[in-house]
Amino acid sequence: MTTDLSSFPITRKWPARHPERLQLYSLPTPNGVKVSIMLEETGLPYEPHLVSFERNDQLSPEFISLSANNKIPAILDPDGPGGRPLALFESGAILVYLADKTGQLMPEDPALRYEALQWLMFQMGGVGPMFGQLGFFHKFAGKDYEDKRPRDRYVAESRRLLGVMDRHLQGKEWMMGRDYSIVDIVLFPWVRNLIGFYEARELVQFEQFDNVARVLQAFVQRPAVQRGLNIPARD
Repeated sequence: MTTDLSSFPITRKWPARHPERLQLYSLPTPNGVKVSIMLEETGLPYEPHLVSFERNDQLSPEFISLSANNKIPAILDPDGPGGRPLALFESGAILVYLADKTGQLMPEDPALRYEALQWLMFQMGGVGPMFGQLGFFHKFAGKDYEDKRPRDRYVAESRRLLGVMDRHLQGKEWMMGRDYSIVDIVLFPWVRNLIGFYEARELVQFEQFDNVARVLQAFVQRPAVQRGLNIPARD
């Protein structure tokens, strides 16, 4: 049976060549690559579509029809619960859905599942917003502000969050212990971005966080991570 996604307006702007596959609408940013890495790790068939900020694709009616908050990433799964299509935005929600759908990268034990979810909330409520603000005040328009107090506030909070991670990782291979999980997938693209693209390695004194650095190195060496960091390919 042929899958028909034509009732979803987003497919008018980004036609699905493989409508039977999960459709990913994204950009290789720290939030975007969470989902592409998760998809690469699980092996779930998908079709990526580039949402270009240069073209303001994220503000188009077609994209907003799928992602009400006009933020990447978003997905359209033709084979959602009950076999019906499911549209989702927000990277954390998408990762939990993909973990449940595939039975991978989320602890099965209920107590450990909630522990994993707490770290997802830690990333979404702390690491993402704070690292992102540091990037704005250090690298982008905010860098020209004479008053450095806003930048320094986010430097201090970013260092605090790195410290939380570093202490938790003491004696652990990954954030959840011996097992690689969605917790690592949500956190380490942001750490990589902070010291790389945001050029804040020296500002946050990253060399003080040995455990975070160790796990980041292991993370970026994973083949699925290396692939996912460049999906969707930029124009």
